[in-house]
Amino acid sequence: MAREADKISSLRMTNFFDWFQGNSALTFARPWLLLLLLAIPMLAWLRGKSGPAAALTFSSTASLQAIGKKSAARVGKILRALLFLTLAFFVVALARPQLGKSLTQIEASGIDIMLVLDVSGSMLTKDFTIGGQEATRVDAIRAVTQKFIEARPNDRIGIIAFAGRPYVISPMTLDHD
Repeated sequence: MAREADKISSLRMTNFFDWFQGNSALTFARPWLLLLLLAIPMLAWLRGKSGPAAALTFSSTASLQAIGKKSAARVGKILRALLFLTLAFFVVALARPQLGKSLTQIEASGIDIMLVLDVSGSMLTKDFTIGGQEATRVDAIRAVTQKFIEARPNDRIGIIAFAGRPYVISPMTLDHD
């Protein structure tokens, strides 16, 4: 069956660094969970707010100053900031960011080809030579098929193998890898 000038859509795996050039396909499986990021500043504000009044009041804190140790305020602030940053990363992870697939439309003119290959026991006979060495019929078919597929970039190619009964190895596709 021939197809002329069809628009063909295919999924193409992008390289990890493709999104830096604006070829981004970053999506979220659960984007509504990103609304939880708005709660983090509110949580930080509530955490920094002073609590209820003290249960015991002292006229002088000089006696208690010797008992207590000095707190490292800077370290505490850094740890609190790291806690909120970790919480933000956790919320983003819950939203399940996905990078790597994009839909590409390719306008190509080609035909549909279905290769039917014999893989029965008789194909193990060594009656071919490839590169000066004996090869089985399967090896010869593999080499010829690979060259054939590489020469047809715009054609959809599928493969059916048979050895007594047929089975589909690959449905018709533009992905020739």
